[in-house]
Amino acid sequence: MHSRRAFLRQSAAAAAAVMTAPTLIPSSARGADGHTAPSQRITVGFIGTGDHGVGWNLPPYLKHPNAQVVAVCDVDRNHLLRAKGMVNRHYQNEDCFATQDFREILARKDIDTVMISTPDHWHTLISLLAIEAGKDVQCEKPTLTIHEGQVLTAAVRKHKTVFQTSTEDRSVVEYHRMAELVRNGRIGKLQRIEVILPKQPLGPGIATPQPVPAELDYDMWLGPAPDAPYTKDRVHYNFRWIWDYSGGIICDWGAHLFDTAQWANNTEHSGPVEIAGTGTHWQGGLYNTVKDYDVTFRYANDVVMTCKPGEPSIKFIGTDGWVGNSGWRAPVQASSAKILESVIGPEELHLYTNPQGEHDDFLQCVKSRKDPYFPVDIGHRVSTVCHLANLSIRLGRKLKWDPLAEQFDGDAEANTMLDRTRRGPWQLPRI
Repeated sequence: MHSRRAFLRQSAAAAAAVMTAPTLIPSSARGADGHTAPSQRITVGFIGTGDHGVGWNLPPYLKHPNAQVVAVCDVDRNHLLRAKGMVNRHYQNEDCFATQDFREILARKDIDTVMISTPDHWHTLISLLAIEAGKDVQCEKPTLTIHEGQVLTAAVRKHKTVFQTSTEDRSVVEYHRMAELVRNGRIGKLQRIEVILPKQPLGPGIATPQPVPAELDYDMWLGPAPDAPYTKDRVHYNFRWIWDYSGGIICDWGAHLFDTAQWANNTEHSGPVEIAGTGTHWQGGLYNTVKDYDVTFRYANDVVMTCKPGEPSIKFIGTDGWVGNSGWRAPVQASSAKILESVIGPEELHLYTNPQGEHDDFLQCVKSRKDPYFPVDIGHRVSTVCHLANLSIRLGRKLKWDPLAEQFDGDAEANTMLDRTRRGPWQLPRI
């Protein structure tokens, strides 16, 4: 499965020694001037080329000396052609393969890795099929269900796949700094975590059926989700506010800040044991995910984490002080200058990060075969925290969770909600 990747690792050090080519070929294509020759780069197929796919994920891959984007896929032809044009302009050729069916990318033996930037309801299914096809995977967060995360984690570990849960948080200096300060005891014993996620300012969404645009393969966009009439407010960015495709604002933003919370709490391979959530949902239109929310989590180590809407922020409170920030990627604050200016010594705990970000980290790990900074099991546990919050709000009661068994204690109804049914042929493969 990884023979080409083994070759890439072995040949990386020899990249500068490639044979001299005719002068008409750019030096970068020959591997000169610090560039890696295309034959020695990690080949990448892009699945999902909407705004986040081309605005956030594609540029770092195009700029990376060890990556070669060779194929793009999107069910929307306009998105597809935009991505294809970006790739071809960057490499100054017309070589980029483009398709509206992701299976054509997975079938290509010359593609080492895939970058998945689809709506949430496709994340796990495409990831599993990519693993089955022998690809390493970087995939946007989150999973759609807790069961999906369990299946995905098992598949990644069984096949020794390199899998990066795609967020930038662990490379963001502010969140890394907070987690290290807490883990190294600078605020004493951690007692409380206060997480604030945004309150999404939305209207109800237009549910009236509309003609499907000619450029959109709408049946493929729906995939495993229930059949539903097309409306422009259902697809692309707005899928986040519909249960069939996502988990709303708590999954969209919680997958970021809950990760820092779990990291600092040293529970990234576990989770809370009790969840109590209240809230309201969008009503009267297409959107139906959580609108207002107030969730309290309790961990086995007696740490309590709260989650409310407002300006996205996080705060860790301990017996000897606090550390946190107010605003997304805002400067770190603390209860004292001593905490804020503290130096983590060489013999203390240094949490792994990569300042170059999730894409560089993933590509380095494809060569080393090590876990990236946000591996599949940790990503699954963070998504689980999000799902637990949503389930408690939807059920309207406190839930007791066993993070070892990954089951609800004494709650048969809640356990039936660990997964969802899937439409037609789009079932999770057993690999």
